[in-house]
Amino acid sequence: MTEVANDSQGVETEVERPSLWRQRDFILLWSGQTLSEVGSAVTRVALPLVAVVVLDASTFEVGLLTAATTLAFAVFALPAGAIVDRHRKRSLMIVCDLLRLLILGSVPLAAAFDVLTMGQLYLVALAAGVCTVFFDVSYQSYLPSLIRTDELMAANGKLGTTQALAQLGGPSLGGGLVALVGAAMAIVVDALSYALSMLAMLGIRRREEPPPPPPADEPLSRRITEGLRFVFGHPILRRVVICTGTGNLFGGMTAALAMVFLVRELHVGPALTGLILAGSAIGGILGGMFAGRLAERVGSARIIWVSVLVFSAPQIIAAAAWEGWGTLLFPLGWASAGFAYMVYNIAQVTYRQSVTPPELMGRMNAAVRWVVWGTMPIGSLLGGALGSLIGVRPALVVAFAGSWAAGWFVFFSPLRRMRDIPRPEAG
Repeated sequence: MTEVANDSQGVETEVERPSLWRQRDFILLWSGQTLSEVGSAVTRVALPLVAVVVLDASTFEVGLLTAATTLAFAVFALPAGAIVDRHRKRSLMIVCDLLRLLILGSVPLAAAFDVLTMGQLYLVALAAGVCTVFFDVSYQSYLPSLIRTDELMAANGKLGTTQALAQLGGPSLGGGLVALVGAAMAIVVDALSYALSMLAMLGIRRREEPPPPPPADEPLSRRITEGLRFVFGHPILRRVVICTGTGNLFGGMTAALAMVFLVRELHVGPALTGLILAGSAIGGILGGMFAGRLAERVGSARIIWVSVLVFSAPQIIAAAAWEGWGTLLFPLGWASAGFAYMVYNIAQVTYRQSVTPPELMGRMNAAVRWVVWGTMPIGSLLGGALGSLIGVRPALVVAFAGSWAAGWFVFFSPLRRMRDIPRPEAG
């Protein structure tokens, strides 16, 4: 890859641009994000296990603890975006890692002195979730300032791959750590992942430009509104949010129905059920690996609707699975969905980062995440209700079909006439 630069006499010359693998700052950001993703995945498993093993928590208490972990995205995502746009993103990520280290470190400390309570675990889950919200919004907003626009697709592909790997290996790692060193000590190892992430962020040499100071009398609500107005006023971003939110709504339905379908309809054992459900993460890993190459062949803008309407179409075969060898249809369809939606996510995140002004990047990412994550729990409730009303298999057909049909929202948009994401004019 080359880029144009001016020499000392003002003559334009081509300068070889190193690949992302050789860009030290990106590798450090990638490493920090990977460690953070793994830590978050382990936390989601280790904290409930601490509640069950150490405190003998009831099913309802464990449910509340799980809800506390995800509540932060619904409550704090929008203000997080406004705050992120006012500060240097790298500094915020370092603070978030430090806080998560201290927050999670309080659990084994309290357990060692026999003063650990469910109240503390609820606060830990909520506080760690808030830090995760700020970290996620910050790193997605920081990336465009660290690399070139035409490198975003490849960079997001790498970040997406490690995110899928964390989803695949994080729960197993969390469970293994609990079995190996005990529930409380597993949290110690988890906390150390944030310490390593913090060290990676501290090693980044490139310093981002400080954000312009906002007017002294500008309220936070106005800044939040600006982000929402930008997202929903943009003819393509608006369709991307509707598509993603709709896809996540039906994705929440499939998540609620999949395990019931495997166990009760196909009579799959618990161990094999876990392996089959891991197929989505495996598909996601492959999607992250090949998203960049597919975007080059299909078009970096066109791939956004192609990934949903073409690549995700085979997911419907999962609902046609039957007991015995027919069970194989489920992991095939499940993995195809994971592959397609990883490609889609990488492409749409790259588009969002490419068209959003730097001063709105945090609020844009937060507004999108607030909407699209908010539909998932609604989908889970709908899945359970519909499965009880019409049966698990018919409800699963509806869920897969709805997830695929969400792609029409971006197809019937200006994206249909675009091959590639427009690059900003060189200044």
